[in-house]
Amino acid sequence: MAHDINYNIHTEKHSFFSVKEKAWHNLGQIIQDYPTSAEAIKQAGLDYEVEKRKLFTPCSKEISLEGETSYNEIEVPNYFSTIRTDNDTVLGVVGKDYQIVQNRDAFSFFDSIVGGDGILYETAGALGKGERIFITAKLPDYIRVGKDDLIEKYLFLTTSHDGSGSITAAFTPIRIVCANTLNAAMHSKTNTVRIRHTSNAKQRLEQAHKVMGISDRLSVQMESIFNDWTKVRINDRELKKLIQSALVPSKEVLKTIQEGNESELSTCFTNMVDSAFEYAMSDPTQLMDTTKGTVFGAYNAVTGYFQNVRSYKDDEAKLTSLLMGGTGQLRTQSAFNLCFDFAHKGSDALTLN
Repeated sequence: MAHDINYNIHTEKHSFFSVKEKAWHNLGQIIQDYPTSAEAIKQAGLDYEVEKRKLFTPCSKEISLEGETSYNEIEVPNYFSTIRTDNDTVLGVVGKDYQIVQNRDAFSFFDSIVGGDGILYETAGALGKGERIFITAKLPDYIRVGKDDLIEKYLFLTTSHDGSGSITAAFTPIRIVCANTLNAAMHSKTNTVRIRHTSNAKQRLEQAHKVMGISDRLSVQMESIFNDWTKVRINDRELKKLIQSALVPSKEVLKTIQEGNESELSTCFTNMVDSAFEYAMSDPTQLMDTTKGTVFGAYNAVTGYFQNVRSYKDDEAKLTSLLMGGTGQLRTQSAFNLCFDFAHKGSDALTLN
């Protein structure tokens, strides 16, 4: 399946839930009320455990007097398989020091941040055979831009059971009016915490509070920055140039743009820039007082392009692009940096360094 959401043949359900609104793939359980952590685990089909089991490999062949072939086995030292215990599915191969983080612990991570008070589980699900899970939880309060433009505060967490990566938690604001994912990593700061699977529960709890501290600081700083951006004007020519600079794949292409040799740009890149610029000029969310002709609108043009306009191979590719270090996340970070510089330097921020 292109969406890669896990399908549980025993429950005949996809391992995903969303509150009130359907997800990109239109699968899983849509519920009307925010669940508790225990309910969220069940709704998302994440109520299974994972364990490490010894690995064995054939070492020699034996033929019995009856002509039957059998193989002796030897244990593979220092490596284990991770097994989903509800259906004995192999999820991956890990080392001896790898510590499994059960799905319930991933939810406890969120509960520990605010003592379980005010956390609202928005989406959760499992990918592949269940080797990778993700959770999005809404935090209390908003970032307010202007009078009517609200940005909700979210924490996004993903972890794997196959040894492919760390536990990753990120602060991710999402603009209510158009559901743009605003991966607004602060200028020269981080909005992400990664925890190795060798960490113990106490360290995870400490990291949880670290994430909450990041989100609190970022929300205050971003509210100030975004409101400043609504007061900084940007004309159409500057907007087009900023979009080009944010989406540019390399310094060589950026130099081509800034030297005025746009005829040498690839059709793919030109179409991408044109699509983002068209979104900036015509989408209803871009015509608000806080966005039209402002640097805040320029930033939302790039995030809106990746969230609402760009085509992806499948929904996992979209998730990776926007939230897990992919192209969308990198380009929106670039847009944030450009807007930050433009607000202080004007058009000079768009010149080649």
